[in-house]
Amino acid sequence: MDIEILDEEKNSLLHRTDVTFEVTHDDASPSRLSVRDSLAATLDQDSDQVVVHKLDTKFGMRTTVGYAKVYDSPEDAAEIEAEHMLERNKIGVEDAEEAEVSE
Repeated sequence: MDIEILDEEKNSLLHRTDVTFEVTHDDASPSRLSVRDSLAATLDQDSDQVVVHKLDTKFGMRTTVGYAKVYDSPEDAAEIEAEHMLERNKIGVEDAEEAEVSE
């Protein structure tokens, strides 16, 4: 899976960078989590700082265009992002599951 950054726009007010990217893949459409991890590696960031919002694969094509928000810290992501987006990207889920088990 190859990732090419198409556009980056810094949003200092919300402590993040908005990124538009294109993923070239050999097999089926990649999962949100695998794209998140690859994008984080490409941008040299921690996976918990990357929230993938949109993945669009055209039928029969081997490229996917996506949109993600890369936060300055995982705490910024948890504070700003909607709960369902954090769950989709598995950010903070491990901490919540550990808290439930310990209770």
